[in-house]
Amino acid sequence: MDIKEVIAKSDYIVTFGTFLARDNVEIQEAIIQAIAKNDAQFVYMHPIDNIDLKMYYTQFIKYEVGSEEGIASLLLETFVKQSDENIQAYINDLDIGYISAESSAGEEEFEEALHKAENKKEKTLIIGRDIFSHERVENITKILSVIKKYSDLNIISLEPKFQNILDEAANDNLEEIADLHSYNGTVIYRVYEEDDTSTLIGSESFARVAKISNLDEIFINCEGQKIERKFKIDKDLMGTVALCPMSRDDSSCLSQGYRYKQVKIEKVDA
Repeated sequence: MDIKEVIAKSDYIVTFGTFLARDNVEIQEAIIQAIAKNDAQFVYMHPIDNIDLKMYYTQFIKYEVGSEEGIASLLLETFVKQSDENIQAYINDLDIGYISAESSAGEEEFEEALHKAENKKEKTLIIGRDIFSHERVENITKILSVIKKYSDLNIISLEPKFQNILDEAANDNLEEIADLHSYNGTVIYRVYEEDDTSTLIGSESFARVAKISNLDEIFINCEGQKIERKFKIDKDLMGTVALCPMSRDDSSCLSQGYRYKQVKIEKVDA
């Protein structure tokens, strides 16, 4: 499957779990071209807004870090209208009010997303790398596979090795949604960058929360490790999650597991 070819034909696109500006600029450009060519509706879903896409997306659904399993279930409840008896019972048992509240993604936002899909013929849901580092990836994958099987959304993964899993997992029993835990304080997000891995990039809001200033030398405290970086304010970045550029051969705690990390920040000279 050529992802860019699928996107090129799409007139309705949802992205889930990918910060495209850092994850895959080629896919971002393909989406922009589909918007221009097909008048595509574009729903961008992520904890971090993407200034490069502000003039292109028709809806931004911001959800809490760590709530991807809940968001997947909201997508299930929104887009799957006909399924088998077991799936329908699962959907009926979802505590949508709790999930919506804990993920900070309103039910009305998903109703709006569904409305934007009306009269669209080629609908695509793009799944990003955040999903496949989540501790609940197994159940999230099952939920997405059910959506793929019982809705008119074509689901594609930006991680090729997970495409087969998405294609095959729909027969597995769905598990109950786990409690959604909030990530408070200072949170960083792993992005891959080969040229500059000595910085931590955040908004002015992040700087206030972390009590640091532009160009401060800092330590990121994570699981007993202290990683030294230089903090840089990016005025185009919004929210309180900072970007942590890393090389793919990094072996620190920041490179392990879920892409978001709740950490403590301190100045080197404090």
